[in-house]
Amino acid sequence: MKRVLITGGAGFLGSHLCDRFLAEGYAVICMDNLITGSKDNIEHLFGREDFLFMHQDVTEFIHVPGPLDAILHFASPASPIDYLELPIQTLKVGSLGTHKALGLAKAKGARFLLASTSECYGDPLVHPQPESYWGNVNPVGPRGVYDEAKRFAEAMTMAYHRFHDVETRIVRIFNTYGPRMRLNDGRALPAFMGQALRGEPITVFGDGSQTRSFCYVDDLVEGIYRLLHSNEAEPCNIGNPAEMTILEFAQKVVEMTGSGSEISFKDLPKDDPKVRQPDITKARAILGWEAEVDLDTGLARTLDFFRAKIASGRAEPPVRAGQEG
Repeated sequence: MKRVLITGGAGFLGSHLCDRFLAEGYAVICMDNLITGSKDNIEHLFGREDFLFMHQDVTEFIHVPGPLDAILHFASPASPIDYLELPIQTLKVGSLGTHKALGLAKAKGARFLLASTSECYGDPLVHPQPESYWGNVNPVGPRGVYDEAKRFAEAMTMAYHRFHDVETRIVRIFNTYGPRMRLNDGRALPAFMGQALRGEPITVFGDGSQTRSFCYVDDLVEGIYRLLHSNEAEPCNIGNPAEMTILEFAQKVVEMTGSGSEISFKDLPKDDPKVRQPDITKARAILGWEAEVDLDTGLARTLDFFRAKIASGRAEPPVRAGQEG
C-alpha cells in the first residue's frame, strides 16, 4: 500500500485530501499542529488502520517511520484573519516548514507537492494570471507575511528539485470553497454565509468591484491529485476561471440563504487584490482538468454544511494568536 503524508491535514483542504487519498487506496498520515486546523475535520477517519494522525508542528524536526511515496505540504494559515494574527507562524511554516518537509521527501525518495497560492501574483497587473507572470507583491505590507512565505516556499521547492533531484510539484491555488471551511476564517464565502445565516449585515470591503474566481473544493482536489501524478515540476494554476465581483458574490449568498441581510461597505484593506482570475491553459493541456461544479451547486452544498454546523452549536470562536516563537 502506498503511503502519503499530508501536512496541514486537519485543515479545510488537507482534510479533503485525506479523504481522496484514502479513497484511492493510500495509507494516509495526517500531520497538523491544529493552530488553524481542527480534529472535527478528520474525526470520521479515526479508527481506520490506514489513517494516522500526528499532532506535530512541521517547523520542528519531522520523523515519520517507514516509507513514504508522497508528501503534500499544506500546512499554513491561509486566510487573511489567520495570517494577520499569526504572522510569525505563517513565515516559519513557509520557510522552516517547507525546508523540513522537503528534507523528509529527499530522505524518503518521495514525491513532494507544495500548496502555493494565487497570492504569489499579489495585486496583479496582468489579467488573467498565467504561471509565467511574476506578480506585483508588496513584501513589507501586512499581506507580505503570507505572499512572501509562499514565494519563498516555491523557490525552496524548485531548489530541491534542481539541486537534489527531488520530484516536486507546485500548485497555485485560487479561491476555493466548500464544506469544512471555518465560519470565522475571514474569507468572503464563510464570512458572507455566517452573516447571512445570523441575519447580520454582510460586510463588503471597498465598493465590491474587486473580482474573485471561486472553485469548489472537490474540483480543486481532483486537480491536485492529477498534478501530483503528472510530470509537471513548474507551478500550475488550479482554480475556476469563472470571475465575478465580490458584490455580486455577496448578493448571490443573500439570495441563496433567503436572508434579509443588507450589504455594509467598509474600507478596502491595504494591498487587497483588485482582480483575481486563473489562466488554466496549462491545467487543461497537461492535466486535462477544469472545474466542473457550478456555483449554485457548490454554494448549496456549502450552505447545508454551515447550517448544520450552526445548528449543532459547534461554530468556532475567533482565532487568537499564540506566542510567537
